[in-house]
Amino acid sequence: MPLREMIRRQIAKNRSRIKKLGPGLITGGAGDDPAGIVTYTVVGATTGFSQLWLLLLSTPMMIAIQNTVAQIAIVTGKSLPEITTAFYSKKLSILMIMVLAVANILTIGADMNGIAEIFHVLTGYQTIYFLVPVTALILYLVLFGQYKTIRNVLISLTAVLVVYVISAIMAKPDIVKVLANTFIPHIQSSSAWIIAALGMLGTTISPYLVFWQAAEEKEEKKSVVQADDVSFDTVVGMVYSNLLAYCMIITGAVILYGSGANIQDVSTLAQALEPVSGQYAFLLFSFGIIISGLLAIPVLAGSTAYAVADTFGWREGMENKVSDAKGFYFVFVGALIFGNVIDLVPQISAVDALYYSQVLDGMLIPLLIVITLMISNNKKIMGQYTNSKFNNFFSGFAFLVTVGLSMVMFYQM
Repeated sequence: MPLREMIRRQIAKNRSRIKKLGPGLITGGAGDDPAGIVTYTVVGATTGFSQLWLLLLSTPMMIAIQNTVAQIAIVTGKSLPEITTAFYSKKLSILMIMVLAVANILTIGADMNGIAEIFHVLTGYQTIYFLVPVTALILYLVLFGQYKTIRNVLISLTAVLVVYVISAIMAKPDIVKVLANTFIPHIQSSSAWIIAALGMLGTTISPYLVFWQAAEEKEEKKSVVQADDVSFDTVVGMVYSNLLAYCMIITGAVILYGSGANIQDVSTLAQALEPVSGQYAFLLFSFGIIISGLLAIPVLAGSTAYAVADTFGWREGMENKVSDAKGFYFVFVGALIFGNVIDLVPQISAVDALYYSQVLDGMLIPLLIVITLMISNNKKIMGQYTNSKFNNFFSGFAFLVTVGLSMVMFYQM
């Protein structure tokens, strides 16, 4: 075949793949929620560029885990709770979704608080005045919109997060230092560095993203012949997610590292950025917080609703009307309401919600990895489509890392 024809076919194939981008890209964008933005920016503010290499290392782990769960959903046509219940134990499924639900609701509360705090900084009004409108907007999109419309909205919002790339460029980092810290490991023994590393990796590998992508692939009813497109979608989504995180760390490092700024929440972070970086960078950061929250909160609530509905055999899916999937939508709405309640309890701060959600995630991630590896390598379940060596290796590596993170988290509690 002539070289020109080969290039033409490859371009056409890639164009077709780009048009089919969906769950993987949404999952990647949702990983950089307001809680994640705060974490990544604080990592840069407290450790400079020294953890960029860790973020690079986490990328293949994310790809392997998300690829594995997507493949399981496509081959079996079932979600993780359904398969776990059928082949292992319903009690194990219930344990999984209980931990997931609590962690997700805490994160929803932290994300809601983040959006409300940004509006507070921009307008001067108290955060409580923005919680109900934000919740109402999300509920409207989900309860009264068509699934394809919601999907397009989510993908569009994902694209808008490129503002963080712009913000990193505007920060004018030292390129030589950035590259050196990206490809050469820099390990420090200080407690601040270790805590920042735990927070970053705990935010990067999130259980709710596993449940969400598996449920979305199942809902779109893709066939095994589309597995390559799904893999491409997953790679794009995870690389995009970590590119955004990479830029957030750079921005935090350039603007805040060594400044002595006391970052406690989204509000203090935004206020610390403005006088140093200028109004435009501050507005970009604020816009990104709002957009990422609107993207992540439905994913958090949706992953909870999918997991609960699949465990108890309820009809689920955003393509269904509310009257046809009452249990699914009841859990979805309930997760949002409880997230708001957390923000109204003065004893629970957004920082506490973020911290404890990561502790619960640390407990759940290793369990999820073990279950997905058992399923994906079981020929009785997967047939000829068992897991690849790449997925097995990096998922196993992620298991070791997350077990270590969980042990350190418990030690520091």
